Amino acid sequence: MNVKNASFYTKDAGAIVHCGLCPHRCRIKPGAVGTCGVRRNDGGALVSLVYGLTIAENVDPIEKKPLFHFLPGTTSFSIATAGCNLRCKHCQNADISQLPRDAGRVAGRPLPPEEVVRGALKAGCASISYTYTEPTIFFEYAHDTAVLANRAGLKNVFVSNGYTAAEPLRSIAPYLDAANIDLKSSTDAFYRKICGARLQPVLDTLKLYRELGIWLEVTTLVIPGENDSDEDLSGCAHFVADQLGRDVPWHVSAFRPTYLLTERPPTPPETLRRAQRIGLEAGLQFVYQGNIPGEGEETLCPGCGKIVIARYGYAVRANRLREGRCPDCGVAVPGVWG
Repeated sequence: MNVKNASFYTKDAGAIVHCGLCPHRCRIKPGAVGTCGVRRNDGGALVSLVYGLTIAENVDPIEKKPLFHFLPGTTSFSIATAGCNLRCKHCQNADISQLPRDAGRVAGRPLPPEEVVRGALKAGCASISYTYTEPTIFFEYAHDTAVLANRAGLKNVFVSNGYTAAEPLRSIAPYLDAANIDLKSSTDAFYRKICGARLQPVLDTLKLYRELGIWLEVTTLVIPGENDSDEDLSGCAHFVADQLGRDVPWHVSAFRPTYLLTERPPTPPETLRRAQRIGLEAGLQFVYQGNIPGEGEETLCPGCGKIVIARYGYAVRANRLREGRCPDCGVAVPGVWG
C-alpha cells in the first residue's frame, strides 16, 4: 500500500529523476530519496513511500488548524504521513515530520483513502484535513482521498508550509476547499537559516491559492529574536493585506521552545498583541492571536466592530452570524460558514 508511483517528475539520462512536486526540484539518483525523505528513485521511476500510510490521525476542531472562518464549531478528520520538505528548527511535530531524515526510516499504519473517508463520516466530521506534517509530500495519497471525500460531501483542508509547485496545486485545487498556510517570515534569510528553504516560492504559492479561489488563512509563528521585529511582522502583514486581500485572516501564534530551537524563550503575550496591532494597522480586517487562549480570538464584524464569534482556545463559545452576516448591522463577514 505505501509504495506507489509518484506524480510530477521527469526522467534524465542515467536513470536520474527530477521531482517537480515542490520548489526544491530535487534531482534524485537511483536508490536515493528527495529532500522530503519519502520519494525515492526506484530504477528510474519515482515512487512515494507513504501512500496510505498514516503516522497520525485524529478528530480535531477545525479551529485547531487554525481556521476561524471555515465551518466554525465543526470537527475535521486529520491525517498525516511521515516526512516534510522543510527542515524547520522549531518544528513542533519533528518526531514525525523529520523521522525519515533523523532516523532514516518511514513509519505508519495502513489507512487507504476509502478508510479515511469512512472514518471521517463515522466520526461526524465536516472535513478531512491533511496536516501535522506537510501534505505536499504525500500528494498522491492526499489527492486520492480528497477526490473520494468530495464525492461523499466532505470538505478538504490543507495545513501547509506553502512549499508546493504550481502544477500539483492546480491539479488538486478542484477538491480543496480551504487551507491554512504558514508565512514563517517576510525575509528570505529566515527561511534559509531556520527552514532550509526560500521565501519567494511560498509567496507565489499563497497568491496561487487566492487565485484558485480556495478559502485561505495565513499563520505566522512568532519566535523571539528570529522573526518578531516590527519590520518582519509588518512585512508579513502587508503582504497578506496588499497581495492576498484585507479579508484574509492572519493568525499570529506563540512559539514554544522545541526540537533544535530550544535556546529561544516562549513568545510573550505582549509580542502577540504588538503583532496583532501591526496587522490591523496594515489594513487587515481579521488578525488573531494563537497558542495563548483567552485573548485575541474573537471574530469582530468588519462593519460595526461587535463580536460575531466568541472563542476560547479551540472552542466556539458563541456564533452570532446569520447566514454569514452580522446580526446587528447586516454586514457580510468573509468566510465559509456552512
